[in-house]
Amino acid sequence: MQNQNLIVRGAREHNLKNVTVELPRDKFVVITGVSGSGKSTLAFDTIYAEGQRRYVESLSAYARQFLGLMEKPDVESIEGLSPAISIDQKTTSHNPRSTVGTVTEIHDYLRLLYARVGTPYCPICGRKIEKQSPSEITDRLLTQFADARAILLAPVVRGRKGEYRKLFGDLRREGFARVRVDGTLYELEEAEKLKLEKFEKHDVDVVVDRVTLRESDRSRIAESVELGLRRGEGLLRVLMPDSGAEELYSEKFACPEHGSVLEELEPRSFSFNNPYGACPDCAGLGSKQEFAPELVIDEKLSIAEGAILPWSKKGTGGGVYYWDKLKALAEHLDFDLKTPWRDLPEQAKKAILHGPGEPFEVVYRRNGKETMRFTTEFEGVLVNLERRYADTESEFMREKLEELMELRPCPTCGGTRYKPEILAVRVGGLNISQASGMSVLEADAFFRELQEGTVERALIEPHLHEHLGGTAKAHEPRRYEYGLNEFGTAVAAPILKAIRTRLKFLVDVGLDYLSLDRTANTLSGGEAQRIRLATQVGSGLTGVLYVLDEPSIGLHPKDNGRLIGTLKNLRDLGNTLIVVEHDEDTMLEADYLVDMGPGAGVHGGEVVAVGTPEQVRDNPGSLTGKYLRGDLKIEVPQTRRRGNGKKLKVIGAREHNLKDVNIDIPLGTMTVVTGPSGSGKSTLIHDILHATLARELNGAKTNPGRFDRIEGMEYLDKVIEIDQSPIGRTPRSNPATYTGVFTEIRDLFTRTPEARRRGYQAGRFSFNVKGGRCEHCKGDGVMKIEMNFLPDIYVPCEVCKGARYNRETLEVKYNGKTISEVLDMTVEDARTFFENIPGIERKMQLLCDVGLGYMKIGQPSTTLSGGEAQRIKLASELSKRATGKTIYILDEPTTGLHFEDVRKLLEVLERLVEGGNTLVVIEHNLDVMKCADHIIDLGPEGGVRGGTVVATGTPEQLAAHPTSYTGEYLRRVPGIVPAGSQAEEPELVGATPARKTRTKKAVGA
Repeated sequence: MQNQNLIVRGAREHNLKNVTVELPRDKFVVITGVSGSGKSTLAFDTIYAEGQRRYVESLSAYARQFLGLMEKPDVESIEGLSPAISIDQKTTSHNPRSTVGTVTEIHDYLRLLYARVGTPYCPICGRKIEKQSPSEITDRLLTQFADARAILLAPVVRGRKGEYRKLFGDLRREGFARVRVDGTLYELEEAEKLKLEKFEKHDVDVVVDRVTLRESDRSRIAESVELGLRRGEGLLRVLMPDSGAEELYSEKFACPEHGSVLEELEPRSFSFNNPYGACPDCAGLGSKQEFAPELVIDEKLSIAEGAILPWSKKGTGGGVYYWDKLKALAEHLDFDLKTPWRDLPEQAKKAILHGPGEPFEVVYRRNGKETMRFTTEFEGVLVNLERRYADTESEFMREKLEELMELRPCPTCGGTRYKPEILAVRVGGLNISQASGMSVLEADAFFRELQEGTVERALIEPHLHEHLGGTAKAHEPRRYEYGLNEFGTAVAAPILKAIRTRLKFLVDVGLDYLSLDRTANTLSGGEAQRIRLATQVGSGLTGVLYVLDEPSIGLHPKDNGRLIGTLKNLRDLGNTLIVVEHDEDTMLEADYLVDMGPGAGVHGGEVVAVGTPEQVRDNPGSLTGKYLRGDLKIEVPQTRRRGNGKKLKVIGAREHNLKDVNIDIPLGTMTVVTGPSGSGKSTLIHDILHATLARELNGAKTNPGRFDRIEGMEYLDKVIEIDQSPIGRTPRSNPATYTGVFTEIRDLFTRTPEARRRGYQAGRFSFNVKGGRCEHCKGDGVMKIEMNFLPDIYVPCEVCKGARYNRETLEVKYNGKTISEVLDMTVEDARTFFENIPGIERKMQLLCDVGLGYMKIGQPSTTLSGGEAQRIKLASELSKRATGKTIYILDEPTTGLHFEDVRKLLEVLERLVEGGNTLVVIEHNLDVMKCADHIIDLGPEGGVRGGTVVATGTPEQLAAHPTSYTGEYLRRVPGIVPAGSQAEEPELVGATPARKTRTKKAVGA
């Protein structure tokens, strides 16, 4: 019999301490605990890794070599294990060809729909394309190419792989004499000797006839056309050898007026990843990397002062040559090189950027007399940069030039990704690009009405109306052409059912605001994870073990219910769900709860409590239980800051879905920006506010989104973004190197008597450079041994035994410890060890303050979670001298944090504001919101239904707002008193010292 439970015995991976736990199968299981307690290690590195490894090992040796090999986790045994699927946030595709539609398979069904029931139109005149008979083709040839020599070809192979020797033999036996292979004509005897690449795509056309297109030969031409169409399965190519022109004819689709021919409609024709459908200019990407004038020119400067950045002294190249060219152009167009760029005439700006278009004559005069006359050319700054970028072989120069480039919509296809003839095929009046450009919610309405046969209205976004030639506003009812006949309705029914089912799943996980053509690399980790979750629900698999990593990330509390419903739906199909999560609603809705702890790192790795949510809540030893039953909680502060009286104002923000938004951010406070997913938070804060501040204050090369202006920047000196990106991309990076404490530790070792006697410098104590490191393992401490069909094994270096340094370096000790032993210390131990070294002790204390005392100071950055990386960055900022004029921007800092971690985080954020600095936090966590001084609530929904400011003010003021979703949930928070009520509200104060009650723990904390 199959085990009713999933039993893990003796798990010792990472910090797990011989964990044994029994989890129910076919249930919704949540694993929680403080950051670093071992949740992800148990769920992903142990249970999922073993499930995946067993599945891969069940395959043949031949299949395994393509799938890669997985190392067995450090666990004694796991019983009752099913095939495992991981849905985490680290597997987001970075491929620009991957979109929401392709990831969810909706695009595949769209391609099938358009190929089977699409109505083709002429891309020139818009007339519906009808079938073309052999006689009509003959008439067109004799009329359009009278008396011209022509070669009639029948396409027999189009874009398929193979060697085709048998095909050539068959054609010769049928009586044909010549063939064209990949554009070159051959005798069939020659073609049979060709060695075509078997795994490359080829085109093969058989020559049907070679004729001169005269009326007297109509009978022969008509027979050859019929033969060619028959042998080419409805297609005929006509090559004009004298002019080199080539025409494609089809007996299926052709415009009678313009002769526009559309090849047979196939699903691959509607793929932007296939040359048959993709725009030839951008290869289906929809965008091209081009030099941006905003990044090339500094408008505040004159040309003489270096306004043309790449030609300035600090750019990628300048010198006398370009200066002389600019002087000649200025003389020709009569402008001054010392005039600020913004004040130059438009004609001069255009000539400088794009060139005057033709050679020009320059006349120099002195005292009214001509001294020199010559003709010269000027190619233009942007043209010059494009040429240099194409010609350079220097990787350094290429990277420098790429800093001046940005992605722009392809000028040929307008960003649609497709060929014009593909865009001329419509279903329900929309081409495939317009259908993909709709949001999930709009597409759901459109395809539902299409299936019902009454496409009278659809929620079409304004930019789609422009494509259709309309001017209607969003949500306004419109009548579109209904293009399905009785046959088409029957064919489309199963396709539309599959599309609508997948759209419904996306709506259920709170992603109805996304458009189907949204590229996957622009999605947040939470959005990408929920898309994969919706795809898995749509797959209908049963008996599978799903392991998820915080699917609630990025979700407003109002959307949590739909997500939890989706998870339960996946469970009800007969699957087991193991979810690593800190969201209280998700915990309480789980069938089974596992609390890891009691602490983090070396203090964690144990199962503290298991059972139903009620059992864990009543467990006296569970930290999670104390928060669930209210013994511990984050208190509402007794005061709210008004700030220092100054404000940062963003005026007229209208990038993406923002609708001319104006916001005020009081300086010297913590402002939380919240709202439903897709409401415009990231666009407003990252794409506009941060990008502008980074450019103006930090000198970064950014190109902000569209807005009118930002006021109040003079009150700030720098902007710092603290996100969850890794602090380093290689194992050689670690918390000690990132915080700078490693430099101080190495300097300390160089001052020891032994190091001074030997003449060792600081570089001697680095494992990244030759000298002090172990050269056998190059400072890695481990050696990789390749095992062919077994996974690679990493073993400690046999020379240094994992210490990373050579013997001579390890002979130098400070207080009895080698440099290797110091790097192996936890932050808490290092704080005690260096208590007499103020600089190091202070940084260690700050890392303890942000809850990272358990972490080793030499732990590779690649093994850190996003929350740990973000808190290291926070500690690093706290170690710097506060100017009081810094603005910090954080994006969902509570990701991966337990209630207790959030409490510590708020204490750290409090310290940043105490220094007079400003915090702007994008967040949905109610504990963070209730501690904010000011909240900006965007919405009311996501996508086209969002992009406006719903409410602003203190948490109490938002709780009193009648239509704010955020206010609705804040009203449920204990301690939040809606503004204007009888109860006592927090006092509003000016810029004051620390509020000690801000994150106070309740009795028992």
